[in-house]
Amino acid sequence: MDARSDSSVSLGRLGHDLGYLLRQAQIRVYERYFHQCAEFRVKPGEFSVLWAIGNNPGIRQSLLCQYLVIKRSHMTKLVRALEDQGYVERRIPDDDRRGVELSLTSEGQQAVDAMSQWFFAFEDSLGSGMSPAERDHFTALLHKFIETTTAD
Repeated sequence: MDARSDSSVSLGRLGHDLGYLLRQAQIRVYERYFHQCAEFRVKPGEFSVLWAIGNNPGIRQSLLCQYLVIKRSHMTKLVRALEDQGYVERRIPDDDRRGVELSLTSEGQQAVDAMSQWFFAFEDSLGSGMSPAERDHFTALLHKFIETTTAD
């Protein structure tokens, strides 16, 4: 068996498959995020949850799970951790005792405001090798891909 160098690995069709390329892109973004934003100690998913709650006060936890595609058990743990940090408050609505409504506390809103500065600066830096038109087109294509891809 011949030893191959890293630069000579052939992926064949896999190197052109959307699922593979999307996963590789996600890995690259996360590597860059944790390298550049490690000091803030907030994972992208945690910020996304806080941002979504801040933009939708009183959102049902089940709807947030669905929309952000986060498993219910993981969301429950995440919300409890954010609640323990004083960022999120949960409320059980009178009309549905099984539901949970989420809102940011004033401390949570202050944290999101501060986090959003560096988080969106990081996001704006992604795709820096693309022109603004290419980045807009890529974003539009990703939206179209997400909207037309459903779980079987």
